[in-house]
Amino acid sequence: MLQRLAPLADPMIAVLLVATLAGFVLPATGEMREPAQLVTNVAIFVLFLVNGMRVARSEIARGFVNWRFFLPLMLFVFGAMALMGLGLSLVAAAVLPPMVAIGFLYLGTLPSTIQSAISYTTLAEGNVALSVIGAALINIAGVFVTAPLFAALGGGELAEIGSETILRIGLILILPFAIGQAVQGWTRGWVLKHKARIVWLDRIVIGIAVYVAFSGAVEQGLMSMFGGIEWGALLGLVVAFLFAANVSAWLSSGVLGFAMADRKAFLFAASQKSVAIGAPLAAILFAPEIAGFVIAPLLLYHLLQLMIAAPLASSLSAQTD
Repeated sequence: MLQRLAPLADPMIAVLLVATLAGFVLPATGEMREPAQLVTNVAIFVLFLVNGMRVARSEIARGFVNWRFFLPLMLFVFGAMALMGLGLSLVAAAVLPPMVAIGFLYLGTLPSTIQSAISYTTLAEGNVALSVIGAALINIAGVFVTAPLFAALGGGELAEIGSETILRIGLILILPFAIGQAVQGWTRGWVLKHKARIVWLDRIVIGIAVYVAFSGAVEQGLMSMFGGIEWGALLGLVVAFLFAANVSAWLSSGVLGFAMADRKAFLFAASQKSVAIGAPLAAILFAPEIAGFVIAPLLLYHLLQLMIAAPLASSLSAQTD
């Protein structure tokens, strides 16, 4: 029982809570904003360099072979989820600040999270190999797809995705990942050997990005914009999104005729959303005073998905074909 409930104690929850609280109590504002943003950019570069080292090129190649699983998965993550996010952003606009409402669209266009998708597929006794490859492919695609998809569905004015932003994405996300892929023949063994420490690199970088984003939001009066009704609306909409994502992913995998183990892999790879991509990308796409508002739905979604995925995976572990 303790082993099954262990994911509920994911340190990422504590990192997100501490980073958010620090942004509220000791925000990096004024003269501290620019150095904090520079630290964020450097940390993101290092994170994606390491990601390039640890995602095996052979896994990427195998992913393109099993198109019957991965094509529907891609369409669900960047199609169905994006449209759900768009719909919820329109609903949220009636009760939440516009920058928070558009965060639902941003949330919908993000890729899955690798770590928890694989962990919960394992816990559910699903097809772990498909989960590993699927989550890796989706995250790589997200670096290229999320920003233009977000802009195409209505977020372009807020993100101001122009040549300068594209260049920043290339230099801070794509270039280090490509370098990591190029040198992984010499470095992947070291990265895998120090996997436990590398996981903390992920958490620290995400924490830095979240802290800087919320610092900007606090400086712009985040707390004065939110009352009890607004917080309740935000929570309710995020819960609705999470429920719709899990139910539609499970039903879609059934309609596609996947085996039970593959359905479990599809569920967690499709419905999880990545703060590991979302927070760093937001730091590049949005001005510091905007980013904290936009990622508010993402942070809440991520926390809730960690809390419900463990018992959900445990209940699915008993189901077989």
